[in-house]
Amino acid sequence: MMFDLICLCFVVIGVLLLIMGNINIRKNKNKISLSKQYGKKICVLIPARNESKVIEGLLKSLKEQSIKFNMEDAYVIVESEKDKTVDICKKYDATVIVRTTTRQRKGYALDEALKQISKKYDLYFIFDADNILDKNYFKEMLKTYEQGYDIGIGYRNCKNGNDNVIAACSSLTFSMVNTLGNDFRNKHNANSIISGTGFYIKGTWIKKWQGYPFYGLTEDYELSLYAILNNLTTYYNDKAIFYDEQPTKYKQTVSQRIRWIKGYFEARKKYIPLIVKDMDSKKDNYGSKYSVCLGVRAFIYIAIGIILYVFKNILYLFIGNFNQNISITKTLTFILIVLLLSYIIMMIITYKMIKKDKLALNRKTKIKTIFYNPIYLSTYVICALKALFIKDVKWVPIEHKVSIK
Repeated sequence: MMFDLICLCFVVIGVLLLIMGNINIRKNKNKISLSKQYGKKICVLIPARNESKVIEGLLKSLKEQSIKFNMEDAYVIVESEKDKTVDICKKYDATVIVRTTTRQRKGYALDEALKQISKKYDLYFIFDADNILDKNYFKEMLKTYEQGYDIGIGYRNCKNGNDNVIAACSSLTFSMVNTLGNDFRNKHNANSIISGTGFYIKGTWIKKWQGYPFYGLTEDYELSLYAILNNLTTYYNDKAIFYDEQPTKYKQTVSQRIRWIKGYFEARKKYIPLIVKDMDSKKDNYGSKYSVCLGVRAFIYIAIGIILYVFKNILYLFIGNFNQNISITKTLTFILIVLLLSYIIMMIITYKMIKKDKLALNRKTKIKTIFYNPIYLSTYVICALKALFIKDVKWVPIEHKVSIK
């Protein structure tokens, strides 16, 4: 009985933390200043190591933007002049930057490129080589810039979600961040969470940094936490659409997610103590700071409570300790009910996301994804355990090969 109460306490504490975070994010006080309406000079940064199979799609979409873009202001970052990507860049008049160091991470590549660029810009966009932009992407993003936001985040769609259900579920990961999280943050003028690429940073911040000082395994989340700490204003613009390629093999998604989880906790270890120290209800951005500190902690408490309770029942099952009126049938029934309820809840969340989201998935793929996504999400537990025990997680590039008409 005492053990059950302890488990219940963990769940209750987690729920209370969620409620507190939700209440306090509504009290956000972040201030936004309108940007100047003239001189919108746009820079595009594209890390592109051996990306000759897909880079043309992105360059073509840049050239076909509804707002005129100077292709010389697209900087493609490669590691060797022999890279086939270079020839494609010349075809589209894009500027090629050849790296002089060998440090393997997107943050290092961006930092090196920015230190070589002599021109000054109002907005710096960051894309992956496999991205493709909707023709109105810049047009929509400039609206966000003119509203005064330091960082604007676009809507991440998927160009190969119909290849198989793994690619579809992988794309839904980013939809969860945006549809379930950033939409809510927008309404309360709180900081959005950056996931991947497809975003801009105001030139004033690039000038201040004199480069790109985010080198972690998940440099996007590191930038998100930096923005919260330093009161940068962010906005998720779901009308600024871009497409990217998702892995189609389960093994690739595991490798990718291990890196995300490892980088996620590394970034939090670095920034959360600073954010906690800086928290003050009288300061700007208090709601965002409060929420980011409590959100994950809340889910951890809830998870611990549920896992301990399930583990206790499994333990009784194997050691045969049924003195507390717990039979094998009851124990198995309880475990199955917990698993079934979790599966159903995740199915409902998936259905609501697919219904609300604008992902380029056909009907057949959507139906498959509703049933498969809960299983895919549960494998994050496996990824988290691996991330916990693997000390040196390295950044491994994933080959991109999907072109889009």
